[in-house]
Amino acid sequence: MASVGVHCLLELYGCPVELLDDPGFIRRTLREAAEHAGATWIEGIHHHFSPAGVTCVGLLAESHISIHTWPEVGYAAVDVFTCGDTAMPEKACAFVAREMRAQRKTLARIPRAAELTESETLGVDPKAAHMRTLNCEIIHHEPADA
Repeated sequence: MASVGVHCLLELYGCPVELLDDPGFIRRTLREAAEHAGATWIEGIHHHFSPAGVTCVGLLAESHISIHTWPEVGYAAVDVFTCGDTAMPEKACAFVAREMRAQRKTLARIPRAAELTESETLGVDPKAAHMRTLNCEIIHHEPADA
């Protein structure tokens, strides 16, 4: 199937409160995750909520990476979308899960624009359009260190 990219939705459970509430640590972690995935970090922004919680978004040349944290329950929602076939969002997710010391995680890997028809892509150079060929899979309750 043709796709414009892969969108990974990662849920992290059992993360230490101090990591989930540290905006500097979270921003560095997202930037390093993007680099580990072969993506190009352009710029990042974060917000530290009161009394707790952080939202951070990183703009990538290939799309974006983001996290929203709920320290009070040890949870983080991570979103990594990359287009093209060079960056690997799954690697970014694995890096974030390790750095956030998640006790468990759930990862959904979703191809974007997977329903493009042959007539919609007729004459389109997949490489120039940053498209890729891939399969869709959903992984549930994978151990954090896998």
